[in-house]
Amino acid sequence: MPNNAAGFYFEELSIGQVAESWRTITESDLLLFGAASGDLNPMHFDEEFATTTRFGERIAHGMLTASHVSALIGMRLPGPGSVYLSQNLVFKRPVKIGATVKTRVEITKLDAENGYVTLSTSCSIAGKAVLSGEAQVMVAKRVV
Repeated sequence: MPNNAAGFYFEELSIGQVAESWRTITESDLLLFGAASGDLNPMHFDEEFATTTRFGERIAHGMLTASHVSALIGMRLPGPGSVYLSQNLVFKRPVKIGATVKTRVEITKLDAENGYVTLSTSCSIAGKAVLSGEAQVMVAKRVV
């Protein structure tokens, strides 16, 4: 756990450090994410429409799943005080309502000069990847 209110300091991080979380996707998650983002695509909200698509049923927003990565980075590793610089994402499978998503971030690179941390990012359901990517965040250095 971070030992300061702002999360880990850069000097406390190491390559290979990992954080994971699990969250079950609910109807409320879709409603709240749709309201907050403005993404009211019928793929997420209209069962009749969704049955006509390749997925055959409603699915969660891809960016809702990606937001689990943001939460893990912002709250656990590196934690509060870290600032997103970039994120790339590859969506591999749909996420269905009721699915439990495992989110994982792992530090793969540390740039001491700039205080930048690179993390591999992934989400999976029952061991199958639904999202993969890489993030770069800025982390505060300890003031000496």
